[in-house]
Amino acid sequence: MKLSEGYHTYWIYIITNKSKTVLYTGVTNNLKIRLHQHTENIINGNKSFASKYKVEFLLYYEKFTWIHEAISREKEIKGWSRNKKLELIKTINADLDFLNSLFN
Repeated sequence: MKLSEGYHTYWIYIITNKSKTVLYTGVTNNLKIRLHQHTENIINGNKSFASKYKVEFLLYYEKFTWIHEAISREKEIKGWSRNKKLELIKTINADLDFLNSLFN
């Protein structure tokens, strides 16, 4: 086995709409491209939850090297209440600033 095998970058992220009334949690292997897709509403040509509610502003992210860990974390967070998600977001983003510029 090569040292590089199995080592990739995966992200879980929480995005919101402009007025911060909706929270969407997702997982991706390229956060920059995924944020662009949300901004452009390009999700397999279908009207997705994120595009329907104009959810495109990054509030929170975590980085993983194993896809199974990222997916597990995404599922965990998706099961949380809005308040618990906001508490998590505030651990790295106390003012709920939009963080998209970090991935441009």
